[in-house]
Amino acid sequence: MSDAAKPAASPLERRAMRRITWRLIPFLMLLYFVAFLDRINVGFAALTMNKEIGLTPQMFGLGSGIFFIGYFVFEVPSTVILHKVGARFWIGRVMITWGLVSVATAFTRGPLSFYVLRFLLGLAEAGFFPGTILYLSYWFPANFRSTVTAMFMVAAPLAGTIGSPVSGALMQMNGLLGLHGWQWLFLVEGAPALVLGIITFSFLADRPADAKWLTEDEREWLTRTIEQEQAAIADPHSHSIWRGLADWKVLTLALAYFGTSAGLYTIGFWAPLIVKGLGFPMVEIGLLVAIPNLVAVVGMVLWSRNSDRTGERYGHAAVACLVAAVGMALAARAGGSAAVAIAGLSLTALGVSAAKPPLWCLPTMYFGGTAAAASIGLINSLGTLGGFAGPYMIGASNGSSGNFSRGLYLVGGTLVVSAVTIVAMRFFVVGRGGEPNSSSERLTDHG
Repeated sequence: MSDAAKPAASPLERRAMRRITWRLIPFLMLLYFVAFLDRINVGFAALTMNKEIGLTPQMFGLGSGIFFIGYFVFEVPSTVILHKVGARFWIGRVMITWGLVSVATAFTRGPLSFYVLRFLLGLAEAGFFPGTILYLSYWFPANFRSTVTAMFMVAAPLAGTIGSPVSGALMQMNGLLGLHGWQWLFLVEGAPALVLGIITFSFLADRPADAKWLTEDEREWLTRTIEQEQAAIADPHSHSIWRGLADWKVLTLALAYFGTSAGLYTIGFWAPLIVKGLGFPMVEIGLLVAIPNLVAVVGMVLWSRNSDRTGERYGHAAVACLVAAVGMALAARAGGSAAVAIAGLSLTALGVSAAKPPLWCLPTMYFGGTAAAASIGLINSLGTLGGFAGPYMIGASNGSSGNFSRGLYLVGGTLVVSAVTIVAMRFFVVGRGGEPNSSSERLTDHG
């Protein structure tokens, strides 16, 4: 794949991309911010919830990760349904149902109800993330996608940066109106999804042709550009749902994505408990856990811009995975040093966050239409099982003694596997002439 820079955009292209970016990306970021916060706030709730409802570290690791089993079950169908019925209705439906389940988590009473509600939360949220990735492909030509994907996905580390101190403060509301602090956490942070779900029904447009806020020439240019990209996917079977599900590239990308998910949710679910083990009080835990996420925000955007500038995807994703693996090893060797532990967690957060945008640019290079929906859904559903495996490995590997080293090394190993998988895929796809075709590559990487 060539590393040549993309040519300068026309005034029409710049105007349309600026208008679409400002209209869609801040709102989609807000939705993902709320979604991700509702996934990971269980890590802060665990600081007192585990003892109060009788969860061991192993039970907590299982319950935290079981979210992804529900997610896995409905991910592909949900993404395909979004492609068929439109993002406006389906994303709104997803948000309302996950908001209801998140609020209901405040009333969990023991391990069984904790497992059930975490499973239902994953089931409710299935399709949101891959559906949004697919939705972005309707609105942004391929040479913009790594950057706009990073802008959307930066909401995940932002949820950790902003949400960690907020979650720590909400935990201080213990006893107010007879509720525990962790119950207030789920109630307050779950409610925004309900409101935003209703707003989504009227705010989003399904396709550029439906966007009355675009001028006619902007709609025509964007529709024509996206159609040309779809036509450049030469294999007619690449639009088939079964081709999208069965292709080896989909399974390879899922394996690569597995390690990034294991790393991301290890940070999300276990960082508060890791920092607590270093002897810090509740409020300071929230501030310290925010540091790795802040590092991830900055690095993710800069790394993705460089990926778009050079038109290179595989190397950017692989190097970022290796950075995350080094971070896991550093955190595992921290001992009692808070500085080393935070540095290791920061490198991990940076690496896993920076790997994802260039990685998500690859599926739409090979698939279009329903196949794109199915392939993105399958990659995310299989890969996100790493979000089950990573937290569970931490909980099962000496988590009860407060020694997380073995689990951190194991998660770091999955990130090394991800890096090797991405490099191997580049060799087989690019090195052996397996790119979709020269036209598609030109559209994907150089505009």
